[in-house]
Amino acid sequence: MSGRKVVRLLFLAVALGFGVWAVASRWTEVSEGFARLSWPELGGSLLAVIAALGCGMMMWRALLGDLGSPLAFPDAAKIFFVGQLGKYIPGSLWPVLAQMEMGRDHGVPRSRSAAAFFLTYPVYLGSGLLTAAVTLPVLAGGSVARFAWLLLLIPVLAAALHPSVVNWGINRGLRLLRKPPLERPLTRRGVLVACGWAFGGWAAYGTHLALIVHGLSATGPKAVLLSVGAFALAWCLGFVVVVAPAGAGVREVAMIAALAPVLHQDAAIAATLCSRLIVSVGDLVCAGLAGISARRATPALSGVTSGRDDPPME
Repeated sequence: MSGRKVVRLLFLAVALGFGVWAVASRWTEVSEGFARLSWPELGGSLLAVIAALGCGMMMWRALLGDLGSPLAFPDAAKIFFVGQLGKYIPGSLWPVLAQMEMGRDHGVPRSRSAAAFFLTYPVYLGSGLLTAAVTLPVLAGGSVARFAWLLLLIPVLAAALHPSVVNWGINRGLRLLRKPPLERPLTRRGVLVACGWAFGGWAAYGTHLALIVHGLSATGPKAVLLSVGAFALAWCLGFVVVVAPAGAGVREVAMIAALAPVLHQDAAIAATLCSRLIVSVGDLVCAGLAGISARRATPALSGVTSGRDDPPME
């Protein structure tokens, strides 16, 4: 157990180090944009990011609960937000590995943690593309026409997220890994609840960007709707174009194009850079708050140290 604690502390230290570096390394390029924003706009934008990240956590928690592992809010927040810091460490598997390991302390089998983690991405992608499709085509017009091919993924994702398809895919993967099938399959209600939280997250992310855009001189309902669609489009394109680590560069191009009707290019570039930095700060804040909350709360499943279908680590 002491060895596991050392590994977890090492993970946390490395993840925090990379996270802080990600913020500090961008400060010079965003300082000019921040100087144009008021403190209420900066504070409101950060609060909106925290709300969006909270929606993401609730989406993951809903999927995990539907699969058979309901978690108390403080425990779910700690596992999700601390695990998400792993995305700042080079390599794409750190977040899921961290969530699988921390989930074991609350009786969540590793296979179930992995299933919930990987299900969040098609839910995010499908809901994000729908959000972009509703907010951008009429308002942004030709500036985002080159990304229209992404809309072809919407019916594919809708079919792929049907519970029967999801359960078949997960059980097929578990069979290949020589693991037992899901004890409790995903339900339609679980998918719909997760999608509801995802849409709430896109609205909050859009509010975060709209406050930045407002500070850079773009106001009105059109700027707000474009901000919602711009953030959703940028995230989805960054996810689909996997050759760019964490969507670097690709997301910025999409966001600048979507904001073109209300911001000049220089201001749109400043908005994208400020947005990326504020989201990183939000990750660090959520991880810190979740850790403090979990320490103060009584664990929902105290004394449980491993999942039912996974042997404990030696």
